[in-house]
Amino acid sequence: MTSFRAQILTPEGSLFDDNVTGVKLPGTMGSFEVKTHHANIMSTLEVGEVVVRKATGGEQRFAITGGFVEVVENTLNLLAEAAEPVEEIDIERAKEAKNRALQRLESDDDHIDQDRAQKALERAKNRIKLFSDVTVSTQ
Repeated sequence: MTSFRAQILTPEGSLFDDNVTGVKLPGTMGSFEVKTHHANIMSTLEVGEVVVRKATGGEQRFAITGGFVEVVENTLNLLAEAAEPVEEIDIERAKEAKNRALQRLESDDDHIDQDRAQKALERAKNRIKLFSDVTVSTQ
């Protein structure tokens, strides 16, 4: 099977750079997958999961908080606001973030940015779900 190059970049640096046979992405208009010889494309990404199918076999999964992807001539560049391998998710930190976001959303304080709290809740729920999926699949 032919492969192509994929990179996942965050403001902190490169998180992934390798040959792959496919990458499943959480697009703004819905999930989609990029495979070898995919048409050139640019798309925004939502909070969700990125699944990378490595050319050497196996998959690697990442939690992302949104971003942008560009595919040009068999090269995929994903620029994520934040991303982390699912197996490295700190589940306790994610649960604390979820609780903080819920408290903010339930608060009567006019100084709390409700939109920001809602986005924080979405990110925390995504991290918890993906961590739980990995935990269940390894048992």
